[in-house]
Amino acid sequence: MKIRKNDTVIIVSGKDRGKTGKVRLAYPKDKRVLVEGVNLIKRHTRAKAQVKQAGIIERESPIGVSNVMLLCSQCNHPARIGSRFLEDGKKVRFCHACGEVID
Repeated sequence: MKIRKNDTVIIVSGKDRGKTGKVRLAYPKDKRVLVEGVNLIKRHTRAKAQVKQAGIIERESPIGVSNVMLLCSQCNHPARIGSRFLEDGKKVRFCHACGEVID
């Protein structure tokens, strides 16, 4: 999976198309990411302890990684991501649009 935690992404399909956000968590096994402020769901909860809030709580839900694209920090456009090795042997991600290294 080419999208990691703390990447800035844009939603390319679904009900939140066009929104941008930062990836909070990545679930590579499920091919899903949790983006802050996107894919909000309403969860009906019961108070289990005095600390926990009861009622309808709105929270984020993971979204499929195929529905998001990384925003390149250099060209500021949604970009496809590739990987290459540098001269010192380090593997890095790069933007296909401008060729700039992302990592």
